[in-house]
Amino acid sequence: MINAVVEFRERRFHFVRAIQRFVRRALLSLTGKQLIWTTERAVQIVVEAGRKSEHDFVVKYHDPQRSRNWRTPKHIHLIVELYVKEAHQPRLTYELRDHLISVYDKVQPISHYPPTLQVYRKGDEQRFLSLDAVGEYSVEFLLVVSELIFIQEKTNYPQGSLTRELYKDFGVEDRFRVVQKAAFRGVR
Repeated sequence: MINAVVEFRERRFHFVRAIQRFVRRALLSLTGKQLIWTTERAVQIVVEAGRKSEHDFVVKYHDPQRSRNWRTPKHIHLIVELYVKEAHQPRLTYELRDHLISVYDKVQPISHYPPTLQVYRKGDEQRFLSLDAVGEYSVEFLLVVSELIFIQEKTNYPQGSLTRELYKDFGVEDRFRVVQKAAFRGVR
């Protein structure tokens, strides 16, 4: 009898969670946002249709523990986060950088909206987890957001490689040059 009660409670819990996820997705889609991923820390990562091309999108995230607002991550935010993590564990951060470069090389432009993750799979962050001890963003967040930004760049700028150069320069070139490149807004 006790096992049946426990099993019923577990099923009810999973059913309620499924309904909550469905309602959350429905509410987001009413605002034009498409939920792509929710991290272990409950950070929602979404995309909205962009204007640069037919399949353009903008990556946004919401961290309910830090802000009520949706934020748009930029290259500069991700690079500064890597510098914070580099100060904590340089070798592991360079491995993360190399992993991100390999993800960039693997992703393909899209011909549909919304995008889907092409490379990232739950658990890819495991070998980098000790980097979560410092900085604002988890490695899971960095992997998902970076991949989406890579897809967005390859969709809109198939011949572009600014992002790849940026990550290749991280840990090799001086910080000023890398941060300046990360802050580049398309006008020189």
